[in-house]
Amino acid sequence: MADARRLLPLALGLAALSALFLGWSLRAPVEFILTLRATKLAALVVVGAAIGAATVIFQTITANRLLTPGIVGFDALFVFLQTGAVLFFGSAETSTLPTTLRFGLEAGCLVLAALALFGLLLRRGAGDILRVVLTGVILGIFLRGLTAFAQRLLDPSEFAIVQQLTFASFNAVDRATLAIATVLLGLALAAALALAPRLDAVALGRQTARSIGLHHDRVVLAALALVALLVALSTALVGPVTFLGLIAASLAYRATGAWRHVVLIPAAALIGAAILVGGQFIFERLLGLQSTLAVVVEFLGGLLFLILLLRRSRP
Repeated sequence: MADARRLLPLALGLAALSALFLGWSLRAPVEFILTLRATKLAALVVVGAAIGAATVIFQTITANRLLTPGIVGFDALFVFLQTGAVLFFGSAETSTLPTTLRFGLEAGCLVLAALALFGLLLRRGAGDILRVVLTGVILGIFLRGLTAFAQRLLDPSEFAIVQQLTFASFNAVDRATLAIATVLLGLALAAALALAPRLDAVALGRQTARSIGLHHDRVVLAALALVALLVALSTALVGPVTFLGLIAASLAYRATGAWRHVVLIPAAALIGAAILVGGQFIFERLLGLQSTLAVVVEFLGGLLFLILLLRRSRP
């Protein structure tokens, strides 16, 4: 009951922002406009919730509140996949590929790459999670270098297609793809909540968790699989939004004052969704701007990262 009271204001806030997003300056044809807005709203909620929840889980298993799943190189791999597809198959074939099929291929590649990385590096146990993070950073740099080289081989029209495919946008989300992403999000969040008590023990440290009978390494691998799925579905749906999770997780810790993941995970999901819905409402409805939300979120997230890093570095 106490957990529900902590989450209720966040849920009501998201509901109020959603109502504003749907109903602000609504004109005829009402049904058509509501359908478009509802699709975009659902995409904002799915992406925000997925990234927020994934970041809380990732920060717990890495024991570091400065990190986000994007540091492992999901965004670099996504851009590399898009660039490689345009380079080898051509812009016409890539842009005309069915949206649902492209979503499945991209999400599948991201999940498989993440699981291969985690499984290879943690096959002797999950005690050295720092090695996973550092390897992900190095792979991200490597993939960005390959992507930059491949993009130099593209002609201007193909490069424009790559830019369009890799920039986070909520303006043209396919409904069938969104439905699949919503189902996957629901399953992943349910699994994360089922894993929440074990994540509470993981947060105590590897030795402490093992001393109380928890199979620490197995829980960490399961949590990493959930993180990979959550980040993959959000990235494949609209593109990378790297620092959103850092903002959502930081606000979740402060807003709830909780340490239990059964509260933190849904709180971060609600806050991540609220940030995107509120930000899109401000830029689109009040300021009349388009496609600027991702840039602002990345800027604010990067600024927050620097602030947290400087606070940590103080004696």
